[in-house]
Amino acid sequence: MKIVSIGEVLWDVIGEKEYLGGAALNFAAHAARLGHTVFFVSAVGRDERGRRVLERMEEIGLSTRYVRQISSHPTGIVSVELNSAGVPRFTLHHPAAYDAPELTNGEAAELLSPPPDWIYFGTLFQMSPQARDLTYRLIDSHCGARLFYDVNLRKDHHTVPLLRELMGRGQVVKLNEDEAADVDRMFGRASRSIEEFCRTYSAEFCWQSACVTRGEKGCAMLVNGEFVEAPGFSVKAVDTVGAGDAFAAAFVHGLSLKWPAPRIADFANRVAALVASRPGGTPAWTVEEALALR
Repeated sequence: MKIVSIGEVLWDVIGEKEYLGGAALNFAAHAARLGHTVFFVSAVGRDERGRRVLERMEEIGLSTRYVRQISSHPTGIVSVELNSAGVPRFTLHHPAAYDAPELTNGEAAELLSPPPDWIYFGTLFQMSPQARDLTYRLIDSHCGARLFYDVNLRKDHHTVPLLRELMGRGQVVKLNEDEAADVDRMFGRASRSIEEFCRTYSAEFCWQSACVTRGEKGCAMLVNGEFVEAPGFSVKAVDTVGAGDAFAAAFVHGLSLKWPAPRIADFANRVAALVASRPGGTPAWTVEEALALR
């Protein structure tokens, strides 16, 4: 498949180490690892971190064609604190280069020809008007791509009107259990079962599929009207940064191959668990390793 991923690229600073990250970049890397042709759209600074982003992208097989280098902002970073279970708490630093992506009309036309099968986008990136305008330009292009929205909330980096807009544009939507509760709260609705959540919002926003991840407990998803729950896999978590993005890539992979919902859920749980067992958001892994988990 051809996939366009638009969003943030940054360095996750964990202790004294830095790992390439950003939800959209992580998703792109994991989708490429699954064999898809992925084009990533973002921006980096003209600085040492920006140079390393481009080098690392080339190492993992991602095109840098649509990653703009700018002088006005530094390459993005996020400070990450991990608790005893490897669950991260993020502190984002602004301004960041990914807030100011650019595509010429020619580049946009090139990116959408041939039309992509999927366009991925998230919430954080859309807090910048310039980034949001570019995202809407791509997802409203009527190119025929399926639109994958990863809610992926970050503290102080979303608004209720923005969430409503993005939920209305997504066709396949993923979020975690805490985010589902936050969405209900922000929309002034009583908490409900995950199945009720998926069915209610899918009907309201015309989603084709919806998924709620539950960490080590696995996931629940609604695919073509079928609701399934799948248990997670027990691994020793090093850090969970990027695990949800890997799940998203595996979810898209399974949907594209028209797998039944239980198989999609099981595979996505395996990939997420494998990534959580390794440091950083884009560690190396293979499908064979994921399938070998017990």
